[in-house]
Amino acid sequence: MKPLLGVFGGSGFYSLAGASLKKKFRTQWGEPSAPVQFAKINGVPLAFLPRHGEKHSIPPHKINYRANVTALKQAGATQIFGPFACGSLQPGVRPGDFVVADQFVDRTAGRADTFFEGPDVVHIGGAEPYCPRLRATCLTAAKEAGLRVHEKGTAVVVNGPRFSTKAESKWFSRQGWEVITMTQYPEVVLAREAGLCYAGVGLVTDYDAGLEGHPDVPAVTARDVVKVFKENNAKLAKLLESLVKQPALQNRGCNCAKAVEEGRIH
Repeated sequence: MKPLLGVFGGSGFYSLAGASLKKKFRTQWGEPSAPVQFAKINGVPLAFLPRHGEKHSIPPHKINYRANVTALKQAGATQIFGPFACGSLQPGVRPGDFVVADQFVDRTAGRADTFFEGPDVVHIGGAEPYCPRLRATCLTAAKEAGLRVHEKGTAVVVNGPRFSTKAESKWFSRQGWEVITMTQYPEVVLAREAGLCYAGVGLVTDYDAGLEGHPDVPAVTARDVVKVFKENNAKLAKLLESLVKQPALQNRGCNCAKAVEEGRIH
């Protein structure tokens, strides 16, 4: 049975409970981060791939995003749930919160970020980078699971692996952007180029480099991120259990599958 949903695992989320099968996929873009794990949640089949590898051996700027997206598509997924660890840039977005991203700002460099390098040229639309149907479905699932969730948010994507300076964090905060992460780009745009629906849900672990005007809020450390992400994994399991129950997952009433054709110049 084909998976109803593909799932990317982030920091601290390297395996899916109940996985009964692992399969290696080869792609024209090289090796994905790990074999794809197949599991069922409440009887619903899922395909899971940890984007950093099974032991967090791949830093964010070295992830083969093209191979990862292709592997989940080869596994049969037509829509992808992409949870990601992130730091908060705003006081009202607190550690432990979930953010259903609706926009991103790309601050990365040197990442392979398209499947179309010529002579076949495609310009996918970028105004609404996340699938609106899958976003709404994730939001409904989070609320039904009793999670503290923000209905939208802009994710600033930095190259990593270092965390931000105070000056950078202050700049991002003053722009009004909500969270900062290292992996949403180019994952989300590659999913769109592959004709897949994609929703990115941020799991807030920290306050980045602290908060302006809040000297009592310390800068993030890797230890902080891992600690909170492990705590959030139980919440993430609740979200997945709620998500697979949503009727909207069964009907792709969106235009994601048409993005490539609409972006091709004939």
